[in-house]
Amino acid sequence: MRYLLVPVTVSLIAVVALASACSIAGSGPKGTPTPDAAALLQQGLDAQGAGKVEEAATLYQAVLAADPQNQYAHYNLGVIDQAAGRNEQAENRYRLALGIDPDFAPALFNLAILRTAAGYPLDAIALYRHVISLDPGNPGAHLNLGHALRRVGLEDEAVAELQRAAGIDPTIAASEATAAAGATPGADGTPAADGTPAPQTTPQQTKTPAR
Repeated sequence: MRYLLVPVTVSLIAVVALASACSIAGSGPKGTPTPDAAALLQQGLDAQGAGKVEEAATLYQAVLAADPQNQYAHYNLGVIDQAAGRNEQAENRYRLALGIDPDFAPALFNLAILRTAAGYPLDAIALYRHVISLDPGNPGAHLNLGHALRRVGLEDEAVAELQRAAGIDPTIAASEATAAAGATPGADGTPAADGTPAPQTTPQQTKTPAR
């Protein structure tokens, strides 16, 4: 099971033209981009959705030139870096987004994936618990928390989280049954020996502000 993300960018010439044509407004309230930044952000999302990742990254940088406190631009740049395997840069981007909005759940989730990969499961546990406090119905957070708890030897808590994940998302329960029968539950990875589905390692979806 995958929670995919989307990147975006525009040619440098187009970005320079846009920047010179638009007046640079200051940052708006948290989570509310300025008008110029909002337009650039949407262009970035469109480019990222079309697979033009370098163009999208250029646009997100232009968003930050117009609005340095835009957590969505930092986050989406992090998604691009994470998808490209630039984990250190991605982590820095997610931390910048969280410095602006500490409750930005997608950034917390993706940062937890990176901390797990770096060998810091306790960091990941705290991050997944934060996600769950904001979104108790997030099956990916429960699933990954269960795996992180198992890594540090907290088996009873791990099983409880894995059961919660399966209770929220029936496909997790289905993949668990498939794995127990000796089959791999799909492209998300190989299940554990006990049939538990593999953790989600795909960054969560690229974000834009709620309208």
